[in-house]
Amino acid sequence: MKAVLAKSFGPLDQLVLEEVPARHAGPGEVVIAVKACGVNFFDALIVQGKYQTRPPLPFSPGGEVAGIVSEVGEGVGTLRKGMRVLAFTGHGGYAGEVTVDAASVIPLPEEMDFVTGASFPITYGTSYHALKDRAQLRGGETLLVLGAAGGVGLAAVEIGRIMGARVIAAASSDEKLALARQHGADALINYGSADLRERIRAETGGRGVDVVYDPVGGGYAEPALRSLAAGGRYLVIGFASGEIPKIALNLLLLKMVSMVGVFWGAFAKAEPQRNAANLAELLGWYVQGKLRPHVSATFPLERYREALDAVIERRALGKVVIEMS
Repeated sequence: MKAVLAKSFGPLDQLVLEEVPARHAGPGEVVIAVKACGVNFFDALIVQGKYQTRPPLPFSPGGEVAGIVSEVGEGVGTLRKGMRVLAFTGHGGYAGEVTVDAASVIPLPEEMDFVTGASFPITYGTSYHALKDRAQLRGGETLLVLGAAGGVGLAAVEIGRIMGARVIAAASSDEKLALARQHGADALINYGSADLRERIRAETGGRGVDVVYDPVGGGYAEPALRSLAAGGRYLVIGFASGEIPKIALNLLLLKMVSMVGVFWGAFAKAEPQRNAANLAELLGWYVQGKLRPHVSATFPLERYREALDAVIERRALGKVVIEMS
C-alpha cells in the first residue's frame, strides 16, 4: 500500500509517498482500510516537530479517517471486519491502511459518506468539548467565533446555535463570512477590514461577549479578550495564524474573566467514555440534519501537499479531505 511518510522532523518538503508493508492489528486494535482522511493544521505541526506529541519515526500524518475495518485484533468485541467506521488516529491517516486502538473507532452512520466521516471527529469533537465541557456555554449567552469559516470554527458556529447561544462569526473575508452565515451565524465581523473590538462593542451594545472561541491566536487574541463581559471565558483552541500571543495576566484579574485551554485529543484519550458520549450526541445531530459539515475540497493521496497547503495557508473553507482511490 502507499503512505505519505515523515522520516525525520522538519519541513514539509521532506515528506515522501512510498510503498509500505500492510498493517496488522495487535491486541485491542483494528486495521482500517482508509477511504478518506481529514486534513488538519496540526498535521503540518506534527511533521515539523512543533506539536505537543512526537510520533515514532517514520510515521504518516493524518489524525482522522473514515473507512472499512479490514482486520480485528484479539480482545476487540464491538467491531468486526467489514464495518464502516470513523476514527481519531492522531497520526497515520495519510495511507491506504492505518492501525488504530479500537476505543478510538466509531461505527459510521448509514447516512454519512466516507468524505464527511473523515471531516467530522476532530472539528466537531473539539468544538463540542470546548463549548460544552470547557466553557459550559449556556442558552442566551453570546459566543464569538474567530476563524469562523475554518473547520473547527464552522463547527463551533453550528454547535453554538444548537446550544442556544447568539453566535457572532468573525473571519478575514466576506466570502468566509457568507459561509458562516449559511451555517447559522447571527452576526458577522470582517476583521480583515474592520476594527475587531469596535465591531464587537457595536454588536453587543457595549456589554461584550460571554465566550470567545479562538483557533487563530496572533493579533486578534487581545482585542477579543478585552471584549469579554464579566465572567466571560476565553477558549484557547489553537494558533492558525502561526503566532502564539502573549497575554498580560492582569487583564484576567481586572476583567474578572477566565482563559481555558482546550486539547481535545488529550481529553479523548484520558476520558474515552465522556468523549464517546459527546461524539454519539454529535452524530445524532448529524442524522437529524442539525449539523452540515462543509468540505470545500478533496484531493487524491498523490496530491497530499496541495491539500496541506490549502489548510496551512488558510485558503480552505470548512474542511479539506484526502480521498483514497
